[in-house]
Amino acid sequence: MDVGADEFEQSLPLLQELVLGADFVGLDIEFTGLRSNLSRTQQISLFDLPSEWYLKTRQSVQQFTICQIGLSVFSSIEGESNKYVAHSCNFFLFPTTFGILDSEFSFQASSVQFLNQYGFDYNKFLKNGIPYMNEEQEKKIKHNILTGNWKVRSSLDKDQIKVVIDEVTRWLDLAEEGDWMTLPGISGFQAFEVQLLLRQALPDIWTVLRDQGVVVKKVSKQHRWYLENNSCDRESCWKEKILLSARGFSVFFQMLVKAQKPLVGHNMMMDLLHLHDKFFRPLPESYDQFKLNIHNLFPVLIDTKNVTKDIWKELNFPRVYNLSEVYEVLNSDLNPTKNSGPVIIHASKCEKYVLLKVAHLLLWRVHGAGSIPEPSFPLYLDVLAPYVNQVNLIRAGVPKINFSGPDYPSIRPPILILSVRRWPGVSEQQVYREFQNLCKFDVRRLTRSQFLLLTNKFKDARSILKEYKCHPTLQVALYRHWRHSPNVNCLLQVCGIVTTWALVAFLLGRPRP
Repeated sequence: MDVGADEFEQSLPLLQELVLGADFVGLDIEFTGLRSNLSRTQQISLFDLPSEWYLKTRQSVQQFTICQIGLSVFSSIEGESNKYVAHSCNFFLFPTTFGILDSEFSFQASSVQFLNQYGFDYNKFLKNGIPYMNEEQEKKIKHNILTGNWKVRSSLDKDQIKVVIDEVTRWLDLAEEGDWMTLPGISGFQAFEVQLLLRQALPDIWTVLRDQGVVVKKVSKQHRWYLENNSCDRESCWKEKILLSARGFSVFFQMLVKAQKPLVGHNMMMDLLHLHDKFFRPLPESYDQFKLNIHNLFPVLIDTKNVTKDIWKELNFPRVYNLSEVYEVLNSDLNPTKNSGPVIIHASKCEKYVLLKVAHLLLWRVHGAGSIPEPSFPLYLDVLAPYVNQVNLIRAGVPKINFSGPDYPSIRPPILILSVRRWPGVSEQQVYREFQNLCKFDVRRLTRSQFLLLTNKFKDARSILKEYKCHPTLQVALYRHWRHSPNVNCLLQVCGIVTTWALVAFLLGRPRP
C-alpha cells in the first residue's frame, strides 16, 4: 500500500496498533542520492577505519534526502505454529517546508535511474510526500509557532497566501454578516497556516476546516471575540495541530522508537544514518556518539546482509548481488529447509521476505534436520544472536560495525606495498589502472615511488604477489609497518644520527692516556 500525506494522518492509529503488536519491523529506504562527488582524498576506501568512513559518509547523508520508506510489520499468529502475518506500506516522504524550514537537497543521476527502473512515483513524492523533521528542527518550529514569531518564508507559499488573502478581501467587500465562502484545494498543515494568517489579517472573519477545503465566514467583531475565547477551535489549539501535522512521519518514527521492536534491514548502514539525521538529530561529528544514539533508539538491529554472508559461504550457495537474489536462493531447492520454513501470510502485494527464512535455516544448522524444536520468533532470535547489532559496512577497513560494543578488528587481506622504478610522476590512478584487469585494489600513495594496495579478497592479494614477484619496474611485497612506514624510517634515521653524534662526542671527550 502506498501512503502519502493525504492518507498518513488517518492511518497513524492503525500503524501504531500494528507496531505495538509486532515481533519485528522490516525497513527499506530509498534516497535521492547515495554519495556526493567528493575529492579523491575524501572518497571512502578499504583503508578507512570505521570512524573515518563515518565522517566521509556523513557529508553525503547531509546532502541527500529520503524519498520513500518501505515498512513491513511482522506479527506471529496466536495459536498457529510458526505462522506470521506481514503488513507492508510504502511511505512517500518530502521534507517539511514551513516557516523557517526550507530544506535543500540534491539528486544523483544514478539514484534517479535506479528509482525509474522500479517505477518510482515522483508525483507522489513531490506533490503528496509526508512531511518530516528532526528534533532540532522541531524545537525551533515549536518555539516560533507558540510565540507567534514565525513567517512564511517560501516564495511559492507567499504567492499562494497573497492570492488567498486578495480573494477573501474582495469577497468581504460584497459579503454580508453570516455569508461564507470555500477555499478549495488547501489541506494538511498548510490549511492551518492559511487560517492563522487570514485570522491575523482580517478581524471580521472566522475560518473552519472542512473536507472540501477552508470555509471563511463573515462575522461581527463581537462574535469573533466570542469564538476566539470559547471555541475549541481557538488559535492555541491550532498551533498544536500545525506542529503535529508539520512533524508528519516523525510522529510515527517516535512510535517506532518507543515500541523498541527489533529493526531489520539489508545493508542497512545508510538507512540508519538517514534515520538519525532526518528524524532524530543531525549526525554528530563523533562516530562513537552516533553508535550510542542508534543503540539507544533501536537496541536490536538485524542486518540480513551480515547474516547471509556467513551462511552463504558455509552452504556454498551461489553468489548473490541483491536482496531479490538472496530470496530466490532461499526459495529454491538449494535451501534444505525450503519446505519446512515459516508460513507468511501477506496482507499486501510485497511477498519477498528474507529474515524468517534465513533464521529458520540457521535453526536447522544449529539443531540438525531431525531434531529442530518447534520454531518461534524468540527461538529465531536466539540463533540470530551472534548477528544482532552487527551491521554490514561497504568498503572500509572492517566488514561490519558493532552497535552494542567495540568494533571487531579487521579481517581483510594484508596490505601490500608497491615500489615503482623507472616511472617518474606515476599517480594513484595510473597504478589502479595497471592492476584493474587482474583485480581491484584501493590505492594510497605512501612516498613518491611507493604505494599501498588493499583488496577485500585474499585470492587477489595472493595473485598480485605471484604475478609481480619478479617484475622489472613494479615490485609488490607485504607491507610491514616497522620496515616501510616513512615515519618509522624517519625516526630510525634520527635515532641513528643522535646515536652517532653521541658516540663521536663520547670518543672525543675521552681523556688521552
